[in-house]
Amino acid sequence: MNVLTSTANYEKWKASHIPLIKKDIAIKHQEMTASLFSFFRATFYRWLQLWEKECANENKAPKLLAVGDLHVENFGTWRDFEGRLIWGVNDFDEAYPMPYTVDLVRLATSASLAAEEEHLTLKPREASDALLEGYIEGLKFGGSPFILAEHNKWLRTMALNRLRDPVRFWKRAAALPAFTTPIPKAVRRELESTLPDPRLSYKQKRRVAGLGSLGHFRVVFLAHWGGGCVAREAKALAPSACIWVNGQQSGAIRYREIVGRAVRVPDPFLRIDPGFLYRRLAPDCSRILLSSLPKDSDEYRLLRAMGFETANVHLGSPKMIPQVLRDLRRRPAGWLRRAARRMEKAVTLDWEHWRKR
Repeated sequence: MNVLTSTANYEKWKASHIPLIKKDIAIKHQEMTASLFSFFRATFYRWLQLWEKECANENKAPKLLAVGDLHVENFGTWRDFEGRLIWGVNDFDEAYPMPYTVDLVRLATSASLAAEEEHLTLKPREASDALLEGYIEGLKFGGSPFILAEHNKWLRTMALNRLRDPVRFWKRAAALPAFTTPIPKAVRRELESTLPDPRLSYKQKRRVAGLGSLGHFRVVFLAHWGGGCVAREAKALAPSACIWVNGQQSGAIRYREIVGRAVRVPDPFLRIDPGFLYRRLAPDCSRILLSSLPKDSDEYRLLRAMGFETANVHLGSPKMIPQVLRDLRRRPAGWLRRAARRMEKAVTLDWEHWRKR
């Protein structure tokens, strides 16, 4: 099965679970054509097919509840109950039990692809070493959330860079087009209940975001409260692509489970109800783009933190950690970089085929 057939079959399967917005799917296909990194981010379903062929040995590793669609731009910030800024993985749409190696190899592959597009200067081998160091340290230490205050000032400096400009953020939010599609009553009630005052008047906005979930129902309520703007978003969730690749028709969404089990300071605004995710949108509550990081960023330290945060998530499956550590000790030096290189080559061939379609 080539990438064109895979994409068509997967989108047909997904459309049997949630309505897909055709014009957003068209945008997604354009983004997949535009750059290799975007193609990589948008095609986790295809990654799973390539994985079984290219990483047969890594696929035998112990299984746990993993992120799945993990990459270097799947990290961001949010505020906790105390108003503290927290950093970590911020997208679990594809969460499912799978070999722990999937998250590590996908993260290492994404770092290599980001370097090719000059978003990172770190060499692929250095990136793999940093990820693995952080991951092993996190597992042995028992994990620890990244609170961007007294203990992680260096990471706070990165996170609060120019993408956090509130003027630009709210100007872009106000410029979003109106959302004209009917909104389910339950979704409207839930979104209204997350506003500072459920009686606030608001504007319904259409937002095109992400790549893996591009095409899903997504609506933003934008309101004014206390002299400033507030925004809440609802996004439709579909079952993980792991269910599709296993030949199953349907399965449970594991978003709530993986977030609840991870070593993590929760986002009080994050809610997961059947089929929908609700969250706060704000300048300090979003994904961090690599292109926005300061040029003098300590990339090795950042990748090491990503490895540690991956361990924070995997520690949500505590019974599997001894097996994971034993498996890691048995693996030869350089295994992560070699696996990432194989996947990078396979993804690149897919992208070249996609562009010629």
